[in-house]
This record gives sequence, structure tokens and C-alpha cells, in this order.
Amino acid sequence: MDTPLARELADLSARRRVLESVAIDFSGDTRILTVSNQKGGVGKTTSAVNVASALAGLGAKVLVIDLDPQGNASTALGVPHNADTPSVYDVLIEDFPLADIIQQSPEDENLFCAPSTIHLAGAEIELVAQVAREHRLRRAVEEYLVDNRMDFVIIDCPPSLGLLTINAFTAANEVFIPIQCEYYALEGLSQLLGSIQMIQKHLNPGLHLSTILLTMFDGRTRLAQQVADEVRTHFPEQVLDTVIPRSVRVSEAPSFGQTVIAYDGQSAGAVAYREAAVEIASRKTTQSKEK
Repeated sequence: MDTPLARELADLSARRRVLESVAIDFSGDTRILTVSNQKGGVGKTTSAVNVASALAGLGAKVLVIDLDPQGNASTALGVPHNADTPSVYDVLIEDFPLADIIQQSPEDENLFCAPSTIHLAGAEIELVAQVAREHRLRRAVEEYLVDNRMDFVIIDCPPSLGLLTINAFTAANEVFIPIQCEYYALEGLSQLLGSIQMIQKHLNPGLHLSTILLTMFDGRTRLAQQVADEVRTHFPEQVLDTVIPRSVRVSEAPSFGQTVIAYDGQSAGAVAYREAAVEIASRKTTQSKEK
């Protein structure tokens, strides 16, 4: 039957078949991506953990650093993060080695997480008095990578531009921004880009905006398409071809302590995140080389 639903199902089946045949070589340098957007509710943590899980499924070794005191990334990856758990707080404030707090996610043998705990909520204030406060995460990551091979390090930031986010920007070489396909999508983006430029100038010259992912896309509305077109006009090189649709499965997965990749890997949302992961892994970081 040639109906919209039949066409949608046929398209989804074809995309699944393409993903099954994808093979990517992960022999290059470690890529460190900071997932950031100071606007809440844009799918930031959801994108961070699902892209990480999809990359691990492709064969990459992936470390997710949960820098958000809410600990949602840790929850989605099935990693314990109660108040007594050694966490990113201990790395930033107590100088713990990153290797001492990292846990393997039950989802995939290639997927690891440095969890967040509620203690991280006070780290913004405590970092003020620390020596080299903006570089503490960078130093910890560099020391860890000397003895531990990772293809990707993905840092999930809090929805703010405080010292935790500055630490993430200083530790990374790429910025990954999820943008919701809604009216206010571009509002505040200029402030975030300004912060990135300040970090480039004063703390981390190698940092660059490499990836923008359009999330919560509703193809039935003209507004979503208009927002997508506007973002692509402003950032033609950075916006992924893949868009993440609104999906019940994506919303349900965290309540089971899973990413949507593990919860329902054949759903439309999971297929979209797997496609986004393939795109990210396939892209060459030419911008960083140009700098």
C-alpha cells in the first residue's frame, strides 16, 4: 500500500540495512567532544549518551564524562552514581586519577563512564579556590589517555556556562551542540559561540565547533523545517545531515537505565542516533587542522 505510513516504514527498513553494512576505522587520534548548550531541554544529555552508545556499537572505545550534577548521563548508561560513588567531583577537587572513578557501562564492553554525583553541585564554588581551576579536567583526561586508549571522549556539560563547562571546553578539541527544532533554538546560541571564542583566545586555541545536531524534529510542522533551514544556512559545514525525530522510545529509555540504542535499537529514534554517530565518526576534523 502506498500510504505515508508504508513509505515511512519502508524508508526506516532501508536505513537499517544501510547501517548494518557500515564499517569504520577508528585508528586515528582520540577525539574529545564537549556536548554543550546552556538552554535546557534540547536533548543534550540524550544526544551525548546515545551517540556514545552508537559509536561503541560501531567498534569505537568511548568514554562519557558526566559533568552535570544531575547525573542523567550516568543514569542512562546504567552506571551507579549515589553520593558515596567516586566521581568526577573527586577528580576535580580531590585530584583523584580519572582511572579510579571510571566504570564500564553494562550496555557495551567498549562504553565507559566517569559518573557524576550530587557533590558536583558544589564544585563550581570550590573550584574558584583551586590552582589552575580551568585546566583540572584537561590534565586528568590527558593523564588518563597516556595509558588508556580511547577513540572518543564525550563530555556532557551542565546547562550553564560556569566553571564546569569551562573545564569541559578547555579539555576538549571539539564542541558538539544539540539544537532543538523549536522557535527559541537560536536564542542564546550567540552567547555560547562567544564563550567558545573566549576559550579559544585565552585557554584552548585548538577548540572548534565541529558538530551541530538538530533534535526533537517534527516533520509534520512547518516551523521545524524552518528552524532546520535557518540553522543550516548559518552553519552549513557543522550541521549533520541526520536529524533526530521526536520519539517516545527515546524518552522512555532513561527510565529503564538505558540509552535508546540498548532499549530499542530498531526504533526510529535509535536509527537516527546511529546515523548521527556514523556521520560524526566519518567526518574529518579539518577545521582543527586548519587552525
